[in-house]
Amino acid sequence: MKDLHNSIDIIKVLHPIGITATAIYTDLDLVDANSAELVIDIGLDAALTGSAYWEFTLKDSADGVTYAAVEDADMLGVEDIVAGLILTVNDTDEDNTIYNFGYVGGKRYLELTVTEAGTDLTGPICIMIIKGNLLDSPAI
Repeated sequence: MKDLHNSIDIIKVLHPIGITATAIYTDLDLVDANSAELVIDIGLDAALTGSAYWEFTLKDSADGVTYAAVEDADMLGVEDIVAGLILTVNDTDEDNTIYNFGYVGGKRYLELTVTEAGTDLTGPICIMIIKGNLLDSPAI
C-alpha cells in the first residue's frame, strides 16, 4: 500500500447541517497543493422537488479578492457549466449521495455558493475540499 495520509490535506468547508438560505464559503485556500477535489455530501431530504432544490456554484481567484465563475476546462466530473453552476440537487433520487468534482483551474482560492430555492429543505449537507499532491509533505 502507498501512503495517502501524508499526501493530502482536508479543508472542512461545512460541517453537516441543513442549509435553509443562500450561504457563501469564500477564501478556500489551496496553497501548497497541486490538486484539489471538492466533495459535497447531501443527506436525505424528502422535500426536494423541481421547485425546492439546492444549487452549488463555484468560482476561483488568484488573489482571493476577484472571483470568476469556473468553466468546463477548470473542472473534472462535471460538464456544461454555466455561470459556475456545478451541481443542482432537485429530486429525492439525488439526495443521500456524495458528489465529487476535481478542480484543475490552477487558481489559489475557491468560493462556493450554496443556494436553497423553495422552502422546507432541511437535509444535512457536508462539504469539504481534499487538497492533494502537497508541495511540502511530511517525511515518512
